[in-house]
Amino acid sequence: MIITIGGLAGSGTTTTTEVLSKKLDIPFISAGNIFRDMAKSKEMSLLEFSKFAENNAAIDIELDKRQAKIAKESENLIIEGRLSAHFVDADLRVWLLAPLNIRAERVRDREFKSMEIAIEEITIRENSESLRYLDIHNIDIHDFDIYDLVINTNRFNPDNIAEIILTTLKVI
Repeated sequence: MIITIGGLAGSGTTTTTEVLSKKLDIPFISAGNIFRDMAKSKEMSLLEFSKFAENNAAIDIELDKRQAKIAKESENLIIEGRLSAHFVDADLRVWLLAPLNIRAERVRDREFKSMEIAIEEITIRENSESLRYLDIHNIDIHDFDIYDLVINTNRFNPDNIAEIILTTLKVI
């Protein structure tokens, strides 16, 4: 079984993926971690690397290829990434969302930033990613038609979200 979980920064994708991975006892990969590693290898911050990637389609294309290849070679896997559902043949495609202020609070808490900085960085990053995804792949990140399940994580903790996903898996 292949599951993709996508969402914008602070929507809960990483934590939900980790919880679901444990509950299903299957591995996961994170496109965000791959992207962060690529930024570190270039000695850039995440924001700097996002801006750099705007003018370098090869970065996003490489990320997409890596995810698709890993998924094809796997029997059971959860792939966490904003565009994973578009490039991976998955049994279930999930999108997590939450209001900007909630996502900013989560980013603020995990990265020890002020709320203002968290909102500013999220907004810059999302604008950058939206432009790249549209330009490189003709994908509108705000179009949820490809997803089987869309969950607003505002009122649910990661265990609850994982249970919603598990319940969905029982009926598909």
